[in-house]
Amino acid sequence: MSSYVITVATLISIYCIVVCGLNVIVGFAGQISLGHAAFFGIGAYASAILTTKAGMSFWEALPLVILISALIGLFLGLPSLRVKDDFLAITTIGINFIVEAVFLYIPFFGGALGIGGIPRVLLFGMKLRGMGFFIMSLVFLTLVLLASWWFTRSWAGLACFALRDEEEAASSMGISPVRFKLLAFVVGTAMAGLGGGLYAHYMRFISATDFSFPLSITFLGMIVLGGTGTIWGPILGAVLLGVLPELFRPIVNYRILFYTVVLLLMIRFQPGGILGEESVARKIFSFKLLGGKQ
Repeated sequence: MSSYVITVATLISIYCIVVCGLNVIVGFAGQISLGHAAFFGIGAYASAILTTKAGMSFWEALPLVILISALIGLFLGLPSLRVKDDFLAITTIGINFIVEAVFLYIPFFGGALGIGGIPRVLLFGMKLRGMGFFIMSLVFLTLVLLASWWFTRSWAGLACFALRDEEEAASSMGISPVRFKLLAFVVGTAMAGLGGGLYAHYMRFISATDFSFPLSITFLGMIVLGGTGTIWGPILGAVLLGVLPELFRPIVNYRILFYTVVLLLMIRFQPGGILGEESVARKIFSFKLLGGKQ
């Protein structure tokens, strides 16, 4: 594999981790979030600061990065519980712009110059780069997928599904919307923080513009395209929206327009995504499993 292909594949694997976190919030708990890039950035900046200013290694900083992202997700998720639907979307957009402004205008976070000199990841005394870093990203992605799978089969996951489908009925059965929506927000932002830490140590330089609002739209487009609320849908969406822009480099300046058109088409013709419950792909797969019998 060429270095270019490895670079694209590594970034896509990192995005898959982040999008899996967004899927917990949007797909499992049914909360609209248009500011997920903010928590991706929080993880990246936390890891960069801990390793460049506090002198920690990547492995020492990683648990703290996940914890910081989850705690900030808990804190910022509280006001989001007081609003729903369009107002929730506007609130999460505001969170994205606020976090980006903090990184951009506070000197501690490097300001407009960003943070450079982020050390490479060391494993058994070897610096991970290229294929080595890609394999490590796949290992973390596997762990995130296993965590997502376990979440869907846990009591917390079932409670989130119930709140997503019919919040009032679930509440009448004793399921706390506050507790489980916050739990989903914490789990989702923790996964985003993990992806941010990997991104920072792969790029080795980060700036506030790397985590702007358009990236949040990209993340949302990935899960809508692949299949909201499914395990493999976010992976498929991240791969497709990660590869297609590379294939159509001549129209790179129209990337956001492309994502917007994809979102609109999916919402209109396939709202569940490619692998969603009512998708054609799932029906075909189920048809084959049944031996051609409906």
